[in-house]
Amino acid sequence: MLELVDLTKSYGGRAVLAQLSHRFAPGEFVAVMGESGVGKSTLLNLIAGLDTPDGGQVVVDGVPMSSLDDDAATKLRRSRMGFIFQAFHVLPHLTLEQNVALPLLLNGGADMARARAMLDAVGLLGRGADFPRQLSGGELQRVAIARALVHRPALLLADEPTGNLDPETADGILHLLRAEIRASGAGAIMVTHSHAAAAMADRTLVLTRSGLKLT
Repeated sequence: MLELVDLTKSYGGRAVLAQLSHRFAPGEFVAVMGESGVGKSTLLNLIAGLDTPDGGQVVVDGVPMSSLDDDAATKLRRSRMGFIFQAFHVLPHLTLEQNVALPLLLNGGADMARARAMLDAVGLLGRGADFPRQLSGGELQRVAIARALVHRPALLLADEPTGNLDPETADGILHLLRAEIRASGAGAIMVTHSHAAAAMADRTLVLTRSGLKLT
């Protein structure tokens, strides 16, 4: 599904990732842990093609991301990937239902029933007509999670998906993530500081400062 080959990235002359190589199996749910600043979020951005490596390759379904032009890379992200960002990136002028349905609309569909079902699944039943300004940070995070899952992506990339949630809600969301991933046969990479969250994954990898290698 996904292979990293000698992936390297620096900012301001400081190496964040250095010749990082790893292979992720299809349908595998992997947690990535590590100290702040070691490059976990950078790694997700490189995998998604939202950032460009200084060296090496990100290979998705046998296709190097660097071989795709902007349009092709955007199409791949829209159709094959789902994203849960720490900053949510919920659009303020759209209702919650419209925000969740956005990946479906961008891929040429408009299954609003699926969007409403995903809002229900994250505990926001009946809130579809509300706007983001009416929600708390934890509720916005749940909207972002529903949006990431709504189009049943082949690869889910999640950056601290439970960071703004209380323990009980976080546990429910993690079980939802795992159930959706299993139902669709998707792979998932979840960056987290939470050992409870990591325990839900099939395996946990640690990104370290020592050589910045996944171990």
